[in-house]
Amino acid sequence: EVLTRIYGTAWADQKQLDDYLVKLEEAEKRDHRRLGREMDLFHFQEEAPGSVFWHPKGWRLFTTLIEYMRRVQDKAGYVEVNSPDMMDRALWEQSGHWEKFRENMFTTQTEDDRVFAFKPMNCPGHVQIFKHGLKSYRDLPVKLAEFGKVHRYEPSGALHGLMRVRSFTQDDAHIFCADDQITAECVNVHKLMLQIYKDFGFEDLRIKFSDRPEKRVGSDEVWDASEKALMHAVDEAGGEYELNPGEGAFYGPKLEYVLRDAIGRDWQCGTVQVDLNLPGRFDAFYIGSDSNKHTPVMIHRAMFGSLERFVGILIEHHAGHFPLWLAPVQVVVCTIKSEADEYAYKVADRLRSRGMHVDVDTRNEKINYKVREHSVAKIPVILVIGMREVEEETVNVRRLGSRDQKSMTLDEVVTSLVEEATPPDLR
Repeated sequence: EVLTRIYGTAWADQKQLDDYLVKLEEAEKRDHRRLGREMDLFHFQEEAPGSVFWHPKGWRLFTTLIEYMRRVQDKAGYVEVNSPDMMDRALWEQSGHWEKFRENMFTTQTEDDRVFAFKPMNCPGHVQIFKHGLKSYRDLPVKLAEFGKVHRYEPSGALHGLMRVRSFTQDDAHIFCADDQITAECVNVHKLMLQIYKDFGFEDLRIKFSDRPEKRVGSDEVWDASEKALMHAVDEAGGEYELNPGEGAFYGPKLEYVLRDAIGRDWQCGTVQVDLNLPGRFDAFYIGSDSNKHTPVMIHRAMFGSLERFVGILIEHHAGHFPLWLAPVQVVVCTIKSEADEYAYKVADRLRSRGMHVDVDTRNEKINYKVREHSVAKIPVILVIGMREVEEETVNVRRLGSRDQKSMTLDEVVTSLVEEATPPDLR
């Protein structure tokens, strides 16, 4: 016999059911896979399951996230590094990943019978970088950041667009510090996390705190300090957290940041985790003020988590209507007649010279067709130019989602759009 799985829901009243159905319909409209096609951002294909083919517009959006995070991290004292994609099995055995994570790792064997694994995470590589050269307590904290491509095997049935992939980029950072620096560093990370999410339009979030499990490494004193540091980080910012008793990793407690999107769905993104284990496994140390060797504490920190997944969340949260600073194409200049082409390119050049991403549409098509097509592609600003605009050196401004039209001089529109397109961390 063939078994069929049937899902059902039950609701207390008709209003709750109606709200649920509206939410399902809205989620379908916002599906990042559909919008990704309509906006020409990316695609997937069978030859590379769980890996993204980024198109020019999608890659521009992706790199906008990286450029933003680079600036933010640089101001916060991080230094960017890069670690190998593939490393010997021995390193993964030493880190403990081979024992606990092997079935999710992609491996290969060379002619000399060495087994290598593609990295499922960046942490062991960062410990190797910290170990290279003698470190003093005066050097701490050391903040290493990487946009590292990691690879994890996921069953084909679990893959889901950008949300669940096999190859993705993490905005990983690891802070190596002394025991008495844990609290200050956790507070700094937490404040930075909140600011970043606010910049991307997420101000409704929940924080989950997972404390010590029964089986763990490290002394109770260090666990006490680590847990207090994470709790204090949230308290100092005036926030609240939900307790997940005993759900921390064996090597340390953690905070998880859960973002709520525009239609009320929750997405777990950032994490802050105190690690009392990995530096010791690799014999990492620094020289303390007492001239003795000390094992540093390692704080794992990811803001976006997976950049691919965060792009998917952004697409669905904004329904493709990105704020101007995020939009891969910010402005398209459309002409009504070919006689306006020269002026259209002049307008585009003025905007491009100020760092804006601009397309020009001089096709021999009706203006309503052009506007409709670019609206489907979710271009935030459409500048329409006819002979009147050429003569007056103005532009007709149309906004995505609005029927309003506004005439502005070229100088006015350049000043206005450049200001609006400035990333929030640079304002």
